Amino acid sequence: MSASNVDSSSAVETVTIALGERSYSIHIGSGLLRSPESFADAPRSSRAVIVSNTTVAPLYAQTLQDALRGRYAQVELIALPDGESHKDWATLNLIFDDLLAGGADRKTVLYALGGGVVGDMTGFAAASYMRGVPFVQVPTTLLAQVDSSVGGKTGINHPRGKNMIGAFYQPVCVIADLETLNTLPMRELRAGLAEVIKYGPIADAGFLGWVEANLDALLARDASALRHAVRRSCEIKAAVVGQDEREAGLRAILNFGHTFGHAIEAGLGYGEWLHGEAVGCGMVMAAETSARLGLLHGRDAERLIRLIERAGLPVKGPDLGADRYLELMRLDKKAEAGEIKFVLLDAIGHSVVRSVPDATLCQVLASRCT
Repeated sequence: MSASNVDSSSAVETVTIALGERSYSIHIGSGLLRSPESFADAPRSSRAVIVSNTTVAPLYAQTLQDALRGRYAQVELIALPDGESHKDWATLNLIFDDLLAGGADRKTVLYALGGGVVGDMTGFAAASYMRGVPFVQVPTTLLAQVDSSVGGKTGINHPRGKNMIGAFYQPVCVIADLETLNTLPMRELRAGLAEVIKYGPIADAGFLGWVEANLDALLARDASALRHAVRRSCEIKAAVVGQDEREAGLRAILNFGHTFGHAIEAGLGYGEWLHGEAVGCGMVMAAETSARLGLLHGRDAERLIRLIERAGLPVKGPDLGADRYLELMRLDKKAEAGEIKFVLLDAIGHSVVRSVPDATLCQVLASRCT
């Protein structure tokens, strides 16, 4: 389960991921990168290594380095190439090359400064280097702040499937500085909103209503609206992860829209669509599938589709061909013995996981692909 509180003096909100000895906090606020106190949860060591990319590092790496200098004798920077197309073995090895060349030891602390790609790769590097070193998530995109930085999923892509190689490995803490969203391109902001929207239909009908009412404020980067969206998204994810860390059951609901979405990403080539764009379209397909199976009322499916469209996300998928979609979706991590399992809705605010006949999937794909 999760807990959250508001420190009125510092305006920092904290959501706790309850995992026993591996529990950790998500700190949400403005200006956290500039404050050394933000990183009080992080272990001290002689060395810290910031892993970022060529887009984010020029904006925020120096600020983070300055904040960390009192905790570490050395604060180094690794700037990876930017983009989903670089979430692979070759780029992962750039991290290992730097760690080995610099003599990083088991107490070296890694800091993931960036979006979901940087966070996933840094976490996987931390899980693997010397069989495990501590790392801190410092997400700078909306998608990373509400989803990928939380819960300990790490990994890289394979040409045949997204995030198929990785590990469950929890960070020491997550520092979500809302000010970094001010430099986020609008396309990235919209992509992040897909993951915000996701939490309503799977777990909290009231939150979906709040997003509908506040979508314009979110798109305008209203600070109060973004703060609430990030906090509530993290609370929902924390509650799920606290009950099912390794996706044995309940955690699968967080993949609503992702089975279709991952197929879009892999089918087009990683980076052609942003992850959030693919998830947004995947949620449309999943909602229509739910309606075609008689699980969800058609008007509820249309309500969700309208919201996704209002957010500026695609509601029509690329025409990869039904056979290609089915081939890619059978590689999904929820598939069992070649049978695809989908997260579907049987009400707004409640999700189920079940298989879907190929004929129904082909109908949805014919309706929703251009």
